[in-house]
Amino acid sequence: MDVSIETLEGLQRKMLVIIPSSRVEERVNEKLEEAAKTARINGFRPGKVPKREIKRRYGKSIREEVSSEIIQSSFSEAVEREDVNPAGMPKIEDVKMLEDQNLEYSAIFEVFPEVKLSSFDSIAVEKLEAEIREEDLDEMVEKVREQRMEYETAEKSAEDKDKVNIDFEGSIDGEVFEGGKAQGADLILGSGQMIPGFEGGIVGMKQGEEKDVKVTFPEKYQKAELAGKEAIFKIKVNSVSGPKLPELDAPFFESFGLKGSNDLDTFRKELKGNMQKELDNAIKLKVKEQVMDGLLAIHDLSVPKALVTEEAARMRSQMVQQYGGGMKIEPDMLPPEMFSEQAEKRVKSSLVLGAVVEKYKLVVDEEKTTELIDKIAEDYDDPDQVKNYYRSNEKELSQVKYVALEDMVVDLVLESAEVTIKDVSYSEAVARDAIQSDNGGSGQEQNQAVGEEPE
Repeated sequence: MDVSIETLEGLQRKMLVIIPSSRVEERVNEKLEEAAKTARINGFRPGKVPKREIKRRYGKSIREEVSSEIIQSSFSEAVEREDVNPAGMPKIEDVKMLEDQNLEYSAIFEVFPEVKLSSFDSIAVEKLEAEIREEDLDEMVEKVREQRMEYETAEKSAEDKDKVNIDFEGSIDGEVFEGGKAQGADLILGSGQMIPGFEGGIVGMKQGEEKDVKVTFPEKYQKAELAGKEAIFKIKVNSVSGPKLPELDAPFFESFGLKGSNDLDTFRKELKGNMQKELDNAIKLKVKEQVMDGLLAIHDLSVPKALVTEEAARMRSQMVQQYGGGMKIEPDMLPPEMFSEQAEKRVKSSLVLGAVVEKYKLVVDEEKTTELIDKIAEDYDDPDQVKNYYRSNEKELSQVKYVALEDMVVDLVLESAEVTIKDVSYSEAVARDAIQSDNGGSGQEQNQAVGEEPE
């Protein structure tokens, strides 16, 4: 087998492979003999069909099958022999497979980039520090009450935070558009669930009242055909319900697992414990985000387009699964390019992370794995069941180990990085924009402040 490799643009390679005809013909003849034993052809007894007849009937398809098998196996042999590391599947082209001639083909593929690690001492990390004050706890108690908000029908004009039940029909230039009509829909005013101007147009309306509300779709609306266009919604209010906060009593506490307790102090203590978990996790995630961003900043590398495409597709599938539910997701609502930038960042992070792990020979031990699984499981009603789930699910266990590797890389970088401490409030520390990371999306989500069963 002859192999030659040509470097194209960037990480792209073109490999020419030539397979001796003897290897091909030997396998073709074996296949022809196998076919002769089982072929059923009128005029011939089973197993007695002449080879020339088998070749005439099946020779072309058998040669194509053999060529496909040899191309697949020889590609693996060739990249191993030439010590190249393909990223993604190759594109096979220029295949020549004539009888009694060498089998030739070209394979176009990308290779993984070489990551030359730089010193970590130029990475700057700001670590947040915060305490949970009584006023933070008071605010959280009220947020928890709002989560259990109930609504009572009221004879009044709709106000912000009220729940309204409405019928609506939207039209553009007099034409009703798809997805712009509903009946009996519940809506919390001020929630931002609808496009700007829609909810505000309902404020002041009463039960039974009808009104036309003029709105303009955002320029970057998910449906391109509606983006930037002016629409009129015919809205009818069926009912108005005012919010009612639940009392801090035994039934309320029991709904959070504090059975038999009507003690506000006990509830606040439980709540503070969960707030502390959220705070610790938020600070950890913020540090990890800065470390990963710092690693990317000091390592400028190209990434294989094939891997970015694969990651973008995975992210799209994940979003459809997470948010699509029963609704139909149109392709133009989530185009691949929507995820390209994030996908490229994730792939870069993964490559740099892998290089650090390899250079410093980082290995996740059983103790670290157990520690992480225990931490995840403690937020559930049945921790043992959760632990068994992770232990018996190879995919989930692999994800836990990857998170453990990320943690080990972060700890390693922090030994050399310039770390400063910044005192902030609890709300600042746990703010979503302060802790969201897009470096692979592998970290565990924040715990909820209240000990409810995570979904």
